[in-house]
Amino acid sequence: MGSRKVRPVTGAAVAFLTGVSLLVCLSVGPSPGLSAEALPRLGTELGATSVSGLSSGAYMAGQIEIAHAKDIVGAGIVAGGPFACAETAASRAFPFWPTAIGQNATQALYSCMKTTMGAPDPEALVARTKALADDGVIDPVDALRDHHVYLYSGNDDQTVTRPVVASAKRFYDLLGVALGNVTLVEGAGGHAFITEQGGLACGLTDEPYVSDCNYDQARAILGWIYGPLQAASAEPQGKFVVFDQDPFSDPGDGFADEGVVYVPPTCQTERGCRVHIALHGCNQSREEVGDAFVHGAGFAELADANRLVVLFPQAKAITGINPEGCWDWWGYTGLDYLGKDAPQIKAIWAMVEHLAKREATDD
Repeated sequence: MGSRKVRPVTGAAVAFLTGVSLLVCLSVGPSPGLSAEALPRLGTELGATSVSGLSSGAYMAGQIEIAHAKDIVGAGIVAGGPFACAETAASRAFPFWPTAIGQNATQALYSCMKTTMGAPDPEALVARTKALADDGVIDPVDALRDHHVYLYSGNDDQTVTRPVVASAKRFYDLLGVALGNVTLVEGAGGHAFITEQGGLACGLTDEPYVSDCNYDQARAILGWIYGPLQAASAEPQGKFVVFDQDPFSDPGDGFADEGVVYVPPTCQTERGCRVHIALHGCNQSREEVGDAFVHGAGFAELADANRLVVLFPQAKAITGINPEGCWDWWGYTGLDYLGKDAPQIKAIWAMVEHLAKREATDD
């Protein structure tokens, strides 16, 4: 794997009055300086949306998928575990913030990343998911049946260990996703998004958490969800739009000022393109690693010929609560973080709905 010094995993996502450090670590880098535009209205097809993510982005991808199962067709979960994995029984019984967050953080670190406290319990998490659906917090579980779910665990990933990812496959199987629609790929790589070329040497876990393992993970995810794809462009032919995220979120929701959406040439002029939401991991946002994930993951090149708009929402670091800029999968924005009205899920879905609008008067 080479002699490069790898920064140790410090898990700093939730050290807030608890001394508990959480997670899914990634890096620090320069902040991009492009001015933000308004998110465009493109008339995309809302009911053909998909989502993927790495690490904390993987957990958020699962949360968005399950919350909006009626309009989402599939998910890619790279180095992530099952829905609601970090939520503790104690946090539900005594929902006091921030005490409950510390309890969730401990479980996240020692059961949903490492398995020191035991691997996640898919049966219990399925029961919790069904209860949330029965309460109307998320879409009905039956809406997940025809989803296509891709899961990936790197052979050298010591951050989110393989039993955690395997528990996610068991979770989806028990939840009723159609037989054969869920795949767990065990392959090369550390804790990173995997590419056919570009990024760090294969097996390293270090910034910017994009790793060259001679495997096109973007194609694998999109192909599993949507079926056979057209060939990728040699270079992206469309436009990376840096847009203002403020209209979609409230202060304290954990969003950076700017997000990015990639719009292929055909989707700039034709309606009905599909949206894929691509979520970075902790310390992998633009303010920390520049556009390494946005430009380097391989989604944009595939989007051109496959009528896909790729949305790259951006989280930000918050001192004390979320110092590594992770997505909220343990409750730092509030204990109602799993459903449609959860701050981050609600904001990201508002972005997707905005992309589906056709004209300025189509509100």
